[in-house]
Amino acid sequence: MSAFTNHIKHLVSMAGYLDRDSATATIRKNIEFKGPNVLILACAIIIASVGLNVNSIPVIIGAMLISPVMGPIMGIGLALGTNDTELLKKSALNFLVMVTISILASTLYFLLSPLKLDNPTELLARTRPSIYDVLIALFGGIAGMLEMSRKDRGTVLSGVAIATALMPPLCTIGFGLSILKAKYIFGAAYLFLINSFFIIFAVYLMAKYLRFPNVAEEDPVLRKKSARLAAIVMVLMLVPSVLTAIEIIRENSFTANAKSFVNANKNIGASYIYDYDISLDGDFKLDIYLAGEKMKAGTKDVLLNSASNYGLRRDQIVMHEEASFVGTEASETIQDLYNYFTGTITELNKTITELQVELSKYKAAELASETKTPADSTAEIK
Repeated sequence: MSAFTNHIKHLVSMAGYLDRDSATATIRKNIEFKGPNVLILACAIIIASVGLNVNSIPVIIGAMLISPVMGPIMGIGLALGTNDTELLKKSALNFLVMVTISILASTLYFLLSPLKLDNPTELLARTRPSIYDVLIALFGGIAGMLEMSRKDRGTVLSGVAIATALMPPLCTIGFGLSILKAKYIFGAAYLFLINSFFIIFAVYLMAKYLRFPNVAEEDPVLRKKSARLAAIVMVLMLVPSVLTAIEIIRENSFTANAKSFVNANKNIGASYIYDYDISLDGDFKLDIYLAGEKMKAGTKDVLLNSASNYGLRRDQIVMHEEASFVGTEASETIQDLYNYFTGTITELNKTITELQVELSKYKAAELASETKTPADSTAEIK
C-alpha cells in the first residue's frame, strides 16, 4: 500500500515544474486595464455581443479567447493567497474598471443593434446559473493557476477562458439593460459573480497549495474573520445555484418522460397523436394533439392512468381532440378522401395515356423522316 501511495505522490508532485516568480510577475502584469488592454476588452465585448445577438457559438468562443478579463480575477486570488494588500487593491480596482467597460460597451451595442431575436437561446443560457457553473469555475480556476505556475506553459489558459465563460454574462447584462429586463440583468450578474468568486477561490487555494510566498505576515484574527466572511459568501452563492440545478434536473426528467410517453402511445386504437407540446412554466404540462376517431371515455382513462408508468401525473396531461371525429363522421370523411384521390388518380392515368399516344405519334413521324432515301428527298425538292 505504501508503494502505491508513494507512486501517486510521485505522479502529482509539483517539484521541478513550478516557476512561482514568473507566475507572480505574469499575473501582476495582466491585471491592469490601460492602453491596448482597454481597447482589446472593448473589441472582445462587441464581438461577444454580436455572437450572442446572432446565436453564433464560434463567435462567442473567439471573443472569450481575445478577452483579457481573467487578469484582475486571478490577481485578486493571488493577492488573497499571498496576503498582498496592495495587489488586492489594484486588482479589485481593475476588476471594477473591466466590469464597467464591458457592461457599457455591450449595452451600447444592443441599443444600436437592429437585430432582434424572438428566441435568443445563447443569451437565455446565461440567465440560469447552477451548481454545474460553480464546478466549471472552480476547476477552471485550478487548471488556470496550475498552468500559470508551471515552467513550460501551453494552451490551458485558452481553454480555461472558454470554459469559465466570463464574457457572455457581462454581454447579457448589457442586453438586459438595453431592454430593461430584470431576468437578464440579475440572472447574468449572478452567473458572472459565481464564475468570478470561484475562480478567485480556486486561485487562492492553489497559491496556498503551491506555497507561493506571503508578501506580509498574516494577522490570525483578521484571517479568521476573512475565512468566516468567505464561508458566508460561498453559502450565499451556492444555495441558489443548487436550487437551480435541481430545477434543471426536474425539467430534463419531465421532458424525457413526456417524450417517452408520447412515443409509446403514438397510435391509440383509431386515434393517433400527431403533435405534442411540453410546458415547463409553473406546474409542468404535456399537451397532446389527437387526430382520427375520437377516443371513448374508457380508452382515455386507460391512457391517462398509464402516465404514471412514465413518471407523469394524469393531471399534467392535456388532451386536444379538435382534429378528431366521431366514428361515422370519420368513416364518411375517409370515404370522401378515398373518392377524391381515386378520381384524381383516374384523371392522371387518363392524361398519361393521352400523352403516351401523342408521344408515339411523334416518334413514328420522326422515324419516317429519318428513313427517307436521298432519291425521295430529291423528288420532294423537284
